Amino acid sequence: MSKPRLFSTLQCLRHENPLGLPRSGAPPQLPRMQRGLPQKRPIPSVRKAIAVSSAKGGVGKSTIAVNLALAFARAGHRTGILDTDIFGPSIPTLLALSGEPRLSEKNQLLPLSNYGVKSMSMGYLVGEDAPVVWRGLMVMKALQQLLWEVEWGGLDVLVMDLPPGTGDTQLTVTQQVVLDGAVVVSTPQDVSLKDAVKGVEMMRKVNVPLLGMIQNMSVFTCPHCNHSTHIFGSEGVARACSKHNVPFLGDIPLHASICDDADRGKPTVVAEPGSVRAEAFTAIAERMAKEVGL
Repeated sequence: MSKPRLFSTLQCLRHENPLGLPRSGAPPQLPRMQRGLPQKRPIPSVRKAIAVSSAKGGVGKSTIAVNLALAFARAGHRTGILDTDIFGPSIPTLLALSGEPRLSEKNQLLPLSNYGVKSMSMGYLVGEDAPVVWRGLMVMKALQQLLWEVEWGGLDVLVMDLPPGTGDTQLTVTQQVVLDGAVVVSTPQDVSLKDAVKGVEMMRKVNVPLLGMIQNMSVFTCPHCNHSTHIFGSEGVARACSKHNVPFLGDIPLHASICDDADRGKPTVVAEPGSVRAEAFTAIAERMAKEVGL
């Protein structure tokens, strides 16, 4: 039984509660290890958690993350996606969702759902055109609330869409959440691969199982003559995987429909389920599911 939302991010907020959630008593304290860092713990009612990273902006990570989540859902898994990008959330647009989440009886945020996937994002808590002009402390506190104060209601798998980079948000997620695996997305060219490799090494440093790398925008096939062109290079990610001993999960082609589907809020896996493009997402999701034991 849910009740109407009793909070607003438009009010004057405090550092200890940036999302303005109702409070009952003192906030829970994270257990800490002897070396002073928070102890990893699983997200409540979530069986498997998988992080999708890129360490580089503009490579299509969020589009891949949401299509993977939809592929898990089509395979029969209870699936959710958590948008951890506080400044540039994409999941509301990709899933054609908007509006403020309601609160559960326990004052937990209730996810918004579409296409059989539950989702939570900072984009639901601020206006569509409103910038999040916050300093680091507010951002980290908001992230804590997105991580621990969402009532997922029982999921087989939660896909966590990480923002670009290897900074505070990535460290918070990887050091506090029990992750069953992570994937790193890159395009084939060196300018993306250099940062993607940094993302790979970060996952290793924080002891997160690395499921592999995904090569996005791998090949463009002309719809008129069917000639294929590797606009950004052909095997950059595969070579990086070989060099750094990382599994190669597969290619996603460069196709206008993937972009169009994302922009209209109906990602390729549900918009064109029988297409070669959707099958590419599905094959990668199947391999990931097998690796994490779904």
